[in-house]
Amino acid sequence: MIDSIVFNVKDLNLFYGEKQALKNIEIPIYKNQITALIGPSGCGKSTFLRALNRMNDLIDECHLDGKINYYDQDIYDQTMDVIGLRTHVGMVFQKPNPFPMSIFDNIAYGPRCQGIKDKQKLKEIVDEALKQAALYDEVKDRLKESALSLSGGQQQRLCIARTIAMKPDVILMDEPTSALDPVATLKIEDLVVELKKNYTIIIVTHNMQQAARIADKTAFFLMGELIEYGDTSTLFSTPQYKKTEDYITGRFG
Repeated sequence: MIDSIVFNVKDLNLFYGEKQALKNIEIPIYKNQITALIGPSGCGKSTFLRALNRMNDLIDECHLDGKINYYDQDIYDQTMDVIGLRTHVGMVFQKPNPFPMSIFDNIAYGPRCQGIKDKQKLKEIVDEALKQAALYDEVKDRLKESALSLSGGQQQRLCIARTIAMKPDVILMDEPTSALDPVATLKIEDLVVELKKNYTIIIVTHNMQQAARIADKTAFFLMGELIEYGDTSTLFSTPQYKKTEDYITGRFG
């Protein structure tokens, strides 16, 4: 089913100056699935993730060739509305990064920037985003308090709610649980699995058990190359390549 592919990446090569960070990447990303990107540090996972909403544009001397199609549109075409792209393809970072303002204002910030001023409408957006991020019951009586008063795990769910409030199609997550304790990590994992009903999720993780638990598809990167990509259960149980097997069995990385 061609219409179930959200991103189709072909012959992607990405450079930071002279250094090549990604080499000939070809990968389809499927709708309403969780795709995990695994591999050792510095292998290109986060660079690939940031290429999907053009966050690498912010880095001097970063350039690429090849194609990244979002549905049927080349996102690196000159006619691409980058702000619009980043609205459709939201991002959650490694460390929770709430704005130094109230819980309510954190989530209402994006919709306000889009021109929504009606207080009742903003309240509906904030409530719905908090509910989808499994945070509403914990903060519904504290919406005027600073977002910085929340725990690390709550702050990360707040950042997810802030992304959801922009009504994205895809959510990119760059190691969203690496700064969290095991209890908060499991809450985020449960949340991510719930969110795939409505969103396509691409998650970078160093935690292979996490990929095995939550991802439908897994991509293994090594030194800028995509070594193997497929159904998570197959990749972990019967990997096609020795490099994949060596990594997932802990022989390196």
